Amino acid sequence: MTNTYKPIEDTKRTTIVDILRGWALLGVVIGNYIDYKYIGSAVGPNTKNAFSQVLSDIHEYFLAAKSWTLLSILFGYGFAILIQNVESKGKNPVGFFVWRMLILFVLAFLNSAIWLGDILKDYAFLGLVLLLFYKCSAKTILRISLFLLLIIPFVTGYVNTIEYAVPDVFTDTKYLQLYHSNNWLDVFKFNLWGTFYGQMVNPGYAITCHVVMFACMLLGFYAQKTNFFNRLPELKKVLKKIFFINLCIALVLITIFKITMSYQLLFPTYFKPGYWLVLSTMLSIASGICMLYTHNKLQTVFGYFRLSGKMTLTNYIVQNLLATLIFSGIGLKIYNTLPFWFYFVLAVLVFIIQLFVSKWWLSKFNYGPVEWLWRVLSYRKVFPFKKITSELVSKEADAVAIEV
Repeated sequence: MTNTYKPIEDTKRTTIVDILRGWALLGVVIGNYIDYKYIGSAVGPNTKNAFSQVLSDIHEYFLAAKSWTLLSILFGYGFAILIQNVESKGKNPVGFFVWRMLILFVLAFLNSAIWLGDILKDYAFLGLVLLLFYKCSAKTILRISLFLLLIIPFVTGYVNTIEYAVPDVFTDTKYLQLYHSNNWLDVFKFNLWGTFYGQMVNPGYAITCHVVMFACMLLGFYAQKTNFFNRLPELKKVLKKIFFINLCIALVLITIFKITMSYQLLFPTYFKPGYWLVLSTMLSIASGICMLYTHNKLQTVFGYFRLSGKMTLTNYIVQNLLATLIFSGIGLKIYNTLPFWFYFVLAVLVFIIQLFVSKWWLSKFNYGPVEWLWRVLSYRKVFPFKKITSELVSKEADAVAIEV
């Protein structure tokens, strides 16, 4: 591997993309921490407390599944940027990207050992599938994405009819003993079994979620092809249309779902539009954030989100490690014993702390530690980890002048 391959320079990063990553990371940590309330219980979290109920509604309507679908769009966008960067150097990007995804598989395995809901493996797998489309035109990519988005309710309906029998690690005593063990290896086994049974052999995840993810990745690929995020100021009217159209779709779907629940009506067996609500809500929120950004609103908040978004991988893995140490048998052994609101509030506090840590870290280092490792392994070249201060640069310049 030669120096031809170089990471995207920090000055060339698209700010709004990092801001959206930061927002998505908030939803991810809340959703993941809430899942710990379910482990060991056959029912959902107790939300009888008024405060917990409010937080549960916030999670359900604004965050649940909206974060990983948004991250899927941003992954597709980043994929296209990387392909373009490598290809512009006159090199075939396929070999480079395959190697990069193989490294991500390794990181996914390590993350699966501390969190039973790993999503990195899915991005690595679908990243390889994306390579089949990297030469397609923007129109072709958009058409494929829209087609997949349209058929999602039918895919979901069909997959729901598939009968399969696998252990539920959330309630199975055999696996819960591993989770409650104070042995690291036992807890790691629990998380790995949870990833395997809950995602890899579960048709609802293995098929439906992958179709949704891939459709979103193609949407992000299209956004890069059309330079969407770099043209936001000139696309204000388009952003408004995206926001209001998706908001209306979400409100209509919520109304329909409420009516069907109230009158105990059922959707047709092979038509389950739940993900349409997720995606319309996600697109409405994402476009709303873009509109606020283009109007220079919440600049301080967005500044912190941007820094957190630049360290998405590091922050995500740290969140999972902290959760293992807090909730499982190898840590504080909190398990599912506390009210719903505790898991929600704790996740928000962890995220807020990471905002400040990210700012401090990136003031001293060029990358998050996991991002740096991924770059080094991907490019097979060591990149400067620590920032060079102006004082050090001045000293180096003086040294050069003396030598001359």
